[in-house]
Amino acid sequence: MSLDKATVAKIAHLARIKVPEADQEHLAGELSNILNFVEQLNEVDTVGVQPMTSVAPHKLRRRPDAVTDGGVRDAVLSNAPETAEGFFVVPKVVE
Repeated sequence: MSLDKATVAKIAHLARIKVPEADQEHLAGELSNILNFVEQLNEVDTVGVQPMTSVAPHKLRRRPDAVTDGGVRDAVLSNAPETAEGFFVVPKVVE
């Protein structure tokens, strides 16, 4: 696929990119090369090839999905400036 200066100017306008008139011809050639490469990729036979999300197969380690309180309430509350009966004490906001 070949692009001309007018198409490059329209693409630049849609992308909100300022491209000087002098650079549009060079950019048209570069974009045409990119589109030609993409067209080559469309010719590759991918029948039977599984899509992949990464080039390296990963399996995440999973922990048991159990609800807990964390077991560190006292450690968390020790950082608070003031506590009462196992809760944070905050100043009254509404009068």
